[in-house]
Amino acid sequence: MEKKVFRSRISVLLNVFVISVGLIPMIRAGEIILPVLYVCIGLAVFFAFFCYGMRYEITEKHIVYKMWGAVSFKVPLSGIVSVERSYNPLSAPAASLKRLKISLSKQYKFPYVLASSVREKEFLEMLKTLNPDIYIRVSEKKWWHRIYRIWDWDI
Repeated sequence: MEKKVFRSRISVLLNVFVISVGLIPMIRAGEIILPVLYVCIGLAVFFAFFCYGMRYEITEKHIVYKMWGAVSFKVPLSGIVSVERSYNPLSAPAASLKRLKISLSKQYKFPYVLASSVREKEFLEMLKTLNPDIYIRVSEKKWWHRIYRIWDWDI
């Protein structure tokens, strides 16, 4: 089996939040401070560039988290217990708030890792194919999800 690469979702909502937090210092008595504006624009461009480089590579034995080609860390497929939906805002190699919580067995350092693949259904099917023991609890049929569609503002 050859490796399969999935890029991370990029959340418009998360980008707007990061940019707006950067713009708050600019609002000083109603005037725009040009150097701060340039820094905010530069940070926004850097953040988008940074997010675009996030990848998840599934091999026969691991999920490899990569950032612009450099391996961040590996998660063994044999150690995955379950996968479920998460909107956890904790820092993670995921550029979206709509994430997958990948729970690991107790022998690993961390209890779970987060991911946000663009082709989520294909990502989950591949995990299930390589490790049929994974329990997948990902559903889009929740009532609040239809009301608050901002979680899906991804590109």
